[in-house]
Amino acid sequence: MLGKLRQKYQKAMHPVGKAVGRLGLSPNLTSMLSVVVAGLAGLFFFSHNLVWGTIFIALSGALDMIDGAVARATGKASRFGTVLDHVLDRYAEFLMMLGIIGGGYVGWYWGLFSLFGMTMASYTRAKAESVGVERCEVGLAERQEKLIILMMGAIGSVFYQGALELASIIVGLLSHITVVQRLTYARNNMRR
Repeated sequence: MLGKLRQKYQKAMHPVGKAVGRLGLSPNLTSMLSVVVAGLAGLFFFSHNLVWGTIFIALSGALDMIDGAVARATGKASRFGTVLDHVLDRYAEFLMMLGIIGGGYVGWYWGLFSLFGMTMASYTRAKAESVGVERCEVGLAERQEKLIILMMGAIGSVFYQGALELASIIVGLLSHITVVQRLTYARNNMRR
C-alpha cells in the first residue's frame, strides 16, 4: 500500500540522506543501527514497556528508510548493500516479534504465524527477483505497513489488552496474503 508512495517519500528523504551521509554514516552502518534499535524495541516489549517499545519500532523503521536515502544521496548504493539491508530487516523483525512474544503480548502460535508470514513475504519477493521477475513488490503489506500496524497495536494495548495480539494476527494474515499475491504476480510475469 505504502509502496505506491515510495518515489514520493524517497524524494522527501533525499535531504535527510545527504545530511546523514555528511555525518559519515554509511548506508550499511545505518542498516546495522536499525537492527540494534529493533533489538532494543524487543527488549522494551519484553520488559513490558509499551511506550519505549513503540518508539523504538518507529526509530527502527525510520532508520530503515534513511539507509536507502543515504545510499542514493551519497552515490554509495550497491547490490551488496541491498542484500544486506533485506537480510538485516528480517533480523529486525525477528527481534521485535521475539520481544512482543516474550513479553506475553502475543501467544507464541500467533507470534510465529506473524513472523513466518513476514519472512515468507520477503523470501517470495527475493526468490522471484532472483529468477528474473522484475520488482516483485506487489502485495497488501510491505515492511512499513507491518511496522505501523504493530505500533498501532502497541498504542491500542493501553486501552485494550489484546490489541497487540490482534495487530500481530493482522500482520500475519496480510503477510500470507502478500505471499500469494507475489506468487501470482511471479507466475503471470514468467508466462509473459
